[in-house]
Amino acid sequence: MASPIRPSSSRRLTRPESSCLDDERHGEQAGRSAVNLYAQLSSASLRPPSRRTSSENIARHDRPNPTTAHRSTNSTVSDQSSRDGSVGSLHNARTRDANAAGIALGQGLLPPPPIPASRPASRPYSMRNVSSSTSLSRMATPRSVRDLGRDFDRYYNPFATPCQSTTDLTALLPRRNSMDSTQHAGATSVPISRRNSNPFTDENHPANNLETTVASPAIGAAAIATPRPDFIDNNDPDRSFFPYLDDRLGAPLTEEQGYTFPLYWHEKEWDDDMHLPMVDDDVKLKPTLRDHFSRKNVLDTLGLAFMVIGLLSVFIMLPVLSWSGINIIGYNDTPLDQMWGYLDNEVTWATVNASRKWPLLKNVRTGLIDPDTPKSERTRIGVDGDHYNLVFSDEFNEVNRTFYPGDDPYWFAPDFWYGATRDLEWYDPDAVTTWDGALHLQLDAFGNHGLQFRSGMLNSWNQLCFKGGIFEVSVSLPGPAGIHALWPGVWSLGNLGRPGYLATTDGTWPYTYDSCDAGITPNQSDSSGMNKLPGQKLASCTCPGADHPTPGKGRGAPEIDIIEVSADYGGKGLGVATQSYQIAPFDTWWYPNVDFMEIPDYSLSFLNTWTGGPFQQAVSTTTMLNNEWYDGKAYQRYAFEYEPGVTEDSFIAWTVAGEEMMKFDARAIGKNGNIDQRIISEEPMSMILNLGISENWVAINWSAVEFPAIMRVDYVRIYQKPGEESITCDPPGFETTEYIKNHPEAYLNPNYTTWADTGYEWPRNELMHGC
Repeated sequence: MASPIRPSSSRRLTRPESSCLDDERHGEQAGRSAVNLYAQLSSASLRPPSRRTSSENIARHDRPNPTTAHRSTNSTVSDQSSRDGSVGSLHNARTRDANAAGIALGQGLLPPPPIPASRPASRPYSMRNVSSSTSLSRMATPRSVRDLGRDFDRYYNPFATPCQSTTDLTALLPRRNSMDSTQHAGATSVPISRRNSNPFTDENHPANNLETTVASPAIGAAAIATPRPDFIDNNDPDRSFFPYLDDRLGAPLTEEQGYTFPLYWHEKEWDDDMHLPMVDDDVKLKPTLRDHFSRKNVLDTLGLAFMVIGLLSVFIMLPVLSWSGINIIGYNDTPLDQMWGYLDNEVTWATVNASRKWPLLKNVRTGLIDPDTPKSERTRIGVDGDHYNLVFSDEFNEVNRTFYPGDDPYWFAPDFWYGATRDLEWYDPDAVTTWDGALHLQLDAFGNHGLQFRSGMLNSWNQLCFKGGIFEVSVSLPGPAGIHALWPGVWSLGNLGRPGYLATTDGTWPYTYDSCDAGITPNQSDSSGMNKLPGQKLASCTCPGADHPTPGKGRGAPEIDIIEVSADYGGKGLGVATQSYQIAPFDTWWYPNVDFMEIPDYSLSFLNTWTGGPFQQAVSTTTMLNNEWYDGKAYQRYAFEYEPGVTEDSFIAWTVAGEEMMKFDARAIGKNGNIDQRIISEEPMSMILNLGISENWVAINWSAVEFPAIMRVDYVRIYQKPGEESITCDPPGFETTEYIKNHPEAYLNPNYTTWADTGYEWPRNELMHGC
């Protein structure tokens, strides 16, 4: 017998083109069960010999593969002989086929219809030879399709035909297994135990599936005599239960008939498009222009654009505008009284600090002393041992206080440019508030009102004044420490001069004089040009009926500074403060009589070498500061104590942390040449706290200055001797309120820089004009 010829693994055509067409016609061969296979063998025995191919050309690995099923429990080793007989020599096949056919006809059974030839394998499989009796026994979990056999022709295989790599799927869809439409009555199936044969591993089984072979007579007889098992579907034996599926194929399942079966390749499910993309999806599913501009896409794009613009505005545009000082909206385009809901139709005097409403005849506090002032801080001992009581205090403990007109009964934050010292900042009430138990005056670097900076000033002008006593503050100075830059100040001014209103200080600042001599004349009658004083406006010798608050008494607006802070004395990088009394008229060369001055410790403070200028004389000391007293790190107490008058008991003394820095009495500014005694101020003094920046103060070190800078004030307190309390702006003999009320142009308009600008007449005096 000739050796079997193994088909080539190449995809080249090995048969005529007509056989290719026949293969494609029968390209889809459903999974073949044992019944199907042996029925095919039985029918093959009835065909003419010319329709069968010689068995010499059948390859051993190409035999039809019966569907694997569960092995029957009554299978025995004796089945081995039956199965061996089913794959006997092909020389005896025709005899056994004839016998099988005879038995079938003798019993009145019709032969099964012919079954198309199976599809040739695309490439050979190398299978190890095992006994056919155990060919279907599962010794372990199948790991590949080779472990399960080759009964998976129900799935489409594009390489199933050697003629081409793909087949016409639509042509194959209607083709069905021949068993689908034909089932012979009375035909029964051979038990599984009698049909357990693996054609791929059984050496006696024909190996070429290109030709259908006849069934063994013994097997055919057994198939006729043995009933079909219940688990084999009579209508569709190819869909019988089979638990071993091809893991590699991952076929979808259905549960419509109680069991799960692999679907045919042409069966569709609703979600196939999700996991089985087609080759033309990129064309059919390509988005159109209408899809791109759908309502949802447009809204999403607009939302994203708004979000990006908002983020850019907040994190880029606003910082750039703030740094550059460019104003998009004018700083004062909308006045406060035109803002929506301004005061809710309440009168200004009934609203305090904007967050609290107070009824008529009530105010924020019931007294001048802040309830938050500790009991231990309500008395002081002066530099000479005198006892003082607290008469006014503000601890600034309430958060977010405001100081616009009418907001506070004691303080006021102006809205103007301080042109007297050519400041670089604009004072704005917005820069003054309270936070963390302290008053904050904040200097920011951004343009407004044509200037480069904005800062804050707080004063008590014409609201709260004091005469004599101790004026004390606790301050943490604005940093950085030890550099020339800022101009923080805590000072007091006679109430007849309003800070920043130059028309009110014209002829009053810093006069403290009660004589009628050269001291009241312009320039003090000095032709050297070193004195530019305008002359004392409210002299003691004004003519009767002249515009004077207290005729016969020389009046003015002297200035006493607790501190005005500079820095870097001697190049040591330390902060320094000047503590001064500024007066007019001047001594010769602006020098006081140092015989009546005292400085206890020259390592802490010493006489200031700067003694004045064309507009004032300064009796001043320079005090060394600690660089830890800046930027909120620590607070320090600064104060001055004074006794008004012209006697040796009248004095001014400055202290830091309760330690005396310098003291002088009225004799230090006594009669000198053609100038008579200057007075230790008897005027009611208002309080001023401010943070400025000006080239008129120091040469600014722009590379070292930092913005924003904050001056923090922990408290303000006034102490006076028992029985000498005076915290009014109208002390007897030195009234100011009525005079201010009668000159509104000067006291309410900061744009007037001289008294003549206001339209009021300069009072005439006996010395200069005669009466």
